[in-house]
Amino acid sequence: MKVSLNRVNDNFHFELKNERGHIVNVDSRPEFGGDDKGPSPMELVLMGVAGCSGIDMISILKKQRQEITSFKAEVEGERVQVGEAKPFKDIHVVFYLEGPINGEKALKAAQLSFDKYCSVSKTLEPNVTVHYKVVLNNKLL
Repeated sequence: MKVSLNRVNDNFHFELKNERGHIVNVDSRPEFGGDDKGPSPMELVLMGVAGCSGIDMISILKKQRQEITSFKAEVEGERVQVGEAKPFKDIHVVFYLEGPINGEKALKAAQLSFDKYCSVSKTLEPNVTVHYKVVLNNKLL
């Protein structure tokens, strides 16, 4: 797996491309000298956790013949000062599912994602703790 980075402007706007040609823009916020032309690298980490665990959960639930009519997630990261850096300490994920889905299966899918399958969250271990909740049809499980 390989990505390439190309600087777009004189500040921090970068265009990143994977081997299949997909492009993502990355930038910094204006208060840090950027032009806000894309998410920050740390926001991309949170997006990676959301996407990876989302793929896992949908895959697991589809195999169990669960009908998902809506799937959303919110991911929030808590950072801590370590020298000059501010890495994530904790990441909180809330999944919002709708449909005739068995609640136990939804919870098990989330558990399997973070305990076994999600390569992004596994990459962050042991430095980051991922916490998750599942809301099914507007009810917290």
